[in-house]
Amino acid sequence: MQHLDLQVVRQALQWSGAGQRVWLCSVLFTYGSAPRAPGSLLAVNDRGQWVGSLSGGCVEEDFLARVAEGEFAEPATVVRYGDGSDTRSNIRLPCGGVLDVLVENLPADCQVQAHLRELESALLGQRRLLRHVDLRNGQRRLDDDHSQGPRVVYDTDTVRLRVGAAQRLLLAGYSSVAHFCAEFGKGLGFEVILCDPRDEVLEGVVLDGIEVRRELPSVFIANGGCHGDTAVVALTHDPKIDDLAMLEAVRTEAFYIGVMGSRTTSDKRRERLQRIGGLDAGQLARIHAPIGLNLGSKTPAEIALAVLADILRTRSGIAREAL
Repeated sequence: MQHLDLQVVRQALQWSGAGQRVWLCSVLFTYGSAPRAPGSLLAVNDRGQWVGSLSGGCVEEDFLARVAEGEFAEPATVVRYGDGSDTRSNIRLPCGGVLDVLVENLPADCQVQAHLRELESALLGQRRLLRHVDLRNGQRRLDDDHSQGPRVVYDTDTVRLRVGAAQRLLLAGYSSVAHFCAEFGKGLGFEVILCDPRDEVLEGVVLDGIEVRRELPSVFIANGGCHGDTAVVALTHDPKIDDLAMLEAVRTEAFYIGVMGSRTTSDKRRERLQRIGGLDAGQLARIHAPIGLNLGSKTPAEIALAVLADILRTRSGIAREAL
């Protein structure tokens, strides 16, 4: 989860500010079963203290022992765990998976601390960054990221890592479909927030691990509830909730905006949003309506699956035609 990565960066910044060398580790790729997604972070200081996670514990133990023995002196190194192909690592993961890890040896200097502060701001949702690391010399560069795609891309010489806030799924209003979207989203690692001011609709609703806010989703969005890593989904069939949420969502940097309804309903909604809300063609084009992939979904759970699948497609930068 990316909130853990924020803890990692903040602790690394604190250690660096106190004059300690830091080894910053990033999961690059996973093959087979692996507990942490690409981009996940771990940091270790020169006293052997660590924060974050790469696996269930076996990789961390091996890495800490190797740091203590003086390994990873290079500015940047890629090490593979799990299949025995890397002679520096002879452990195999209990889950049978394989993972590649970028290890950066960061001295305690102002340049490193400035870099870590930029990463902190990205993880807080203030901006999205594309982080470049040159594997030949460890040089780092940050660019603004305005696109979607894989969180990590790397080749022989360079690693590119997308850095942003924890992926957020904002559900505009409660319904049976929204309920399944909340559960699926939580399972996929999203920070899930449900906004609905209707007490009668929320009565008896139980959603463990989901933040439920009894307010109009449009108000939450207008007050800064969306950042560039947010997917906004309206699934109520209530124009007072769905339409208002769309009007506010298109004014944000949300990477996915969608609303449920048939093609006829969606066409009527676009006409309303244009006529009453003043949305232009570009803003209307950002709204996925009808929402979700065409999977032949009928039940609430099937519709929710189609919605989350489309969100993941968009987040990964994959065009519908490529499916």
